[in-house]
Order: sequence, then structure tokens, then C-alpha cells
Amino acid sequence: MQRLSAALVEHKLRKNFRKQLWTPFIKAIKDYQLIEDGDRIAVAISGGKDSFILAKLFQELYRHGHRNFSLEFLVMDPGYRSEHRAQLEKVAGDLEIPIRVFEAPVFRVSQAKTDKPCYLCARMRRGYLYAKAKELGCNKIALGHHYDDVIETVLMNVLSGGSFMTMMPKLHSTNFSGMELIRPLYYTREKDIIRFSRAIGYDFLNCACVVADGRIDSNRQRIKQLIQTLKTDFPQVEDSLFAATKNVHVGAILGTIEQGEKRSFLDHYKKEK
Repeated sequence: MQRLSAALVEHKLRKNFRKQLWTPFIKAIKDYQLIEDGDRIAVAISGGKDSFILAKLFQELYRHGHRNFSLEFLVMDPGYRSEHRAQLEKVAGDLEIPIRVFEAPVFRVSQAKTDKPCYLCARMRRGYLYAKAKELGCNKIALGHHYDDVIETVLMNVLSGGSFMTMMPKLHSTNFSGMELIRPLYYTREKDIIRFSRAIGYDFLNCACVVADGRIDSNRQRIKQLIQTLKTDFPQVEDSLFAATKNVHVGAILGTIEQGEKRSFLDHYKKEK
């Protein structure tokens, strides 16, 4: 399929995919107060479908909204192959997204340290992004994590980590004072992002590392497959997983962790005697 022009992409985003993409984007921003007056937001673009569509949504919000914030479209090159870097820059140019590219040795370092580099890679990316965004005067970084990332994280933490945690819609940086991370695609379904990317005819990058080449297995891919299997018997499993993050019954769990400190239900149970 031929790529649509940036103008046609924007039109399709506003009209044809308004309910699937624009509406949940705005709802997440309002529900979780993701944007405040005076914010300078670094939209982190990896080259994938999620981050590029997030960038287009932000452009639309800025053009047609109150313009009470400013934007920086930030691309970190963690060690892409030359063809991947060229592909990313071509897509950004065609979509009329004015990216700022900087380089960091993330792939090389993370893959040298462990045979399962995804976690380390993500941590290193985050650190480099925070540092660059702060250097550019930004106070927030917007990432392209979506609804499916949220529920997959819940299940992955339960099955692999023995804990109940998810991705939060926003959080303060622990290492960079005054910096905040936001996730405006929190309500957006991956299937709708995929449909839109196909409709506009663009070939976005995957993560463009060895994991994407299939040489290292991915727990997240297995969780995706598990959720699809569970849907056979539990059609509402995705909505139930998401709802579970908002309906934690504190009186019916054995323990919590607050600011790194473990607490048992017995702490409160004893006081009630």
C-alpha cells in the first residue's frame, strides 16, 4: 500500500480513527492530568508504530488545542543498523515530525552484560532519555506504552515476578529531579494502532535489535499469546486485568510494599484486636 501524505494521515487520525485513537488519547490525558500549563514534553520516538502515532496525536493536540505546552520530538539511536536509522528518519520526514536525534551505546552495552538484555536495555534507554530531555529543558517524557502493555505487565509480574504491579499512567523520576514520565496511550488498544498503521501504509520499525530478529526469546511475546489463549474461555480477560489494577482490596491481600518497605496484613490485624 502506498504511504499517505502527512496531511492525509492527520485527516484519517481526526476522522476515520477518532473513536479508536484520538478519543482514548484525550481521555487518558484528562483522567490522569498528564499535561499541565507550561509543560515542555519530550515525545520519545523509537521508530515503532506506537511512538510515531503518539507523536502525531501530540501534533494534532498542539495544533487544535490550547497550546499550553511545548513539544520536543526526541529520538535516541541506541545503536541501530544504518538501514534502520535511515528508515526511521525517512518515516519522520514523510510524517512531517521534526525529530531531534542523539546517539547512545545502549545495544552494545546491554547485550554485552547479559544474555537477556531487554530489561537492561529498557533501563539504559530511560536514563539516556531523561538526561537528554532535561538538557533540552523538558520536564516530562511521553512514552508510547498502550493499554495492552499495561495488562501484559500485570500478568508478567504475577507469573514471573511474584508481585502485583503494572505500568502507571505517570510517575516521577527517582534519579532526575523535576522530571516526570507520562503514558498518554494508556487507554489505546494495540489492535487499533496496528489497523491505523496499516491504513496509512507506513512500515515502522520493531525495536530493531537482536530480540526483534528472533535470536532471543521474549517473555512479553509469550504473555501476549497466553492472553489470546485465555480469551477463548474468558472473553473479558483483558478488561478484567485492567480493572484489577483499580480494584485492589487492601483488606484481602497478604502484604504490600510502600517506598521499598514490606508490610504484612498482620500489622493492621494486630491493631484491630
